[in-house]
Amino acid sequence: MAADQARSFLIGQTEMTARPIEPALYLVATPIGNLGDITLRALEALAAADVLACEDTRVTRVLLQRYGIAQRPLAYHEHNAAEAGPRLIAALDEGRSVALVSDAGTPLVSDPGYRLVEQAIAAGHRVVPIPGASAPLAALTASGLPADTFLFAGFLPQKDGARRTRLEALKGVPATLLFFESPNRTADALAAMADVLGATRDAAVGRELTKTFEEMRRGKLGELARRFAAENTPKGEIVICVGPPAEEAQPDAADVDRLLLALAAEMPASKAANEAARMTGAKKADLYRRLIELKGERNG
Repeated sequence: MAADQARSFLIGQTEMTARPIEPALYLVATPIGNLGDITLRALEALAAADVLACEDTRVTRVLLQRYGIAQRPLAYHEHNAAEAGPRLIAALDEGRSVALVSDAGTPLVSDPGYRLVEQAIAAGHRVVPIPGASAPLAALTASGLPADTFLFAGFLPQKDGARRTRLEALKGVPATLLFFESPNRTADALAAMADVLGATRDAAVGRELTKTFEEMRRGKLGELARRFAAENTPKGEIVICVGPPAEEAQPDAADVDRLLLALAAEMPASKAANEAARMTGAKKADLYRRLIELKGERNG
């Protein structure tokens, strides 16, 4: 669609003029449920862009109609990215502006947009993020779990064995873990998390965030797994947040010294340090140096 056909948008009954935007690839965050969560800058970009690409044109048209934006969105999703991507890059090559949106939330989070960004960067084009709604961050902030360090892990594998293998890899990560999950796999996912990550880990399950039936359920993983297993399959979009693992208590320094000396009485120093490292979780090199110090103190 030509830019001069899409230069306005509506805020309530007020028509707003969208300022022209420079040629670039704009990554535009859209609401995850409540259409009121769109930003003014996002509306300007959607209205002013020469080309608007989206996952599902039917979904995006609902947003465009709400705000009176006369754009004709083009489909860009995982099934047509190989064909649609080069066409969008060609538009950038022609000096046009391209806005990319996902069905909801921030583009590139569990959608194929990163491929287009890679192609745009490789072609020397500017990439401009226009931030806004994000389901993982919305869930994290409402979960009550530590938010200073977190890891978004996307969707877990569907098969139980692969799912548990993935959870084992994440088990020791010292951060709050964020997952997307489908409603019909939520109970199984929580059960696997309770088994692998630990039933006593703090967790929260966000459902239908920002929507009419928004819900945030908090508790221990084991408790949440039992509750969801006993209920009907939940409806709506699901985000699971799992708190970081509890910090292991560090052994007392005097106890470590006694352990080192006891082991050193039965085996060489290097082997004693290695065994102490296995038992305490401390670094072998540090334990070896400490053992040498202890022996020097005794001999002195």
